[in-house]
Amino acid sequence: MLKFFSEEINFKQPHPLKTSKWIKSISQSEGYKIGSLNYIFCSDDYLLEINRQYLQHDYYTDIITFDNSEDEGILEGDIYVSVDRVKENAQNLGIAFDLELRRVLIHGLLHLIGFGDSTEDLKVEMRAKEDACLLQY
Repeated sequence: MLKFFSEEINFKQPHPLKTSKWIKSISQSEGYKIGSLNYIFCSDDYLLEINRQYLQHDYYTDIITFDNSEDEGILEGDIYVSVDRVKENAQNLGIAFDLELRRVLIHGLLHLIGFGDSTEDLKVEMRAKEDACLLQY
């Protein structure tokens, strides 16, 4: 089950049905099923507090992914997305908000699948995978 929520802001996923189908399709193409996956849209300040509390990081970020998976091959988790960061990133990159939002949504899914971004090499691999997924939207 894939759900979209918002916390402390009024935000609706622009294309929930199409986006859900796309996320599920990417998951299946990687050999995974979605168990319980929640995307929670929030503000910069809300996500900063989560970053401080759970990861001991004191900076803004566009996404934080919590993996709650217990069974192999089934993805479960909570993915928090700062709508403020996504808007600013889209503006700075000169791209549409919807495109940057899709990149961030799939980025969280890829983390659950096992892709990392802690080194430059992993960041390059993650970006290439994001780009490939975005072409399938």
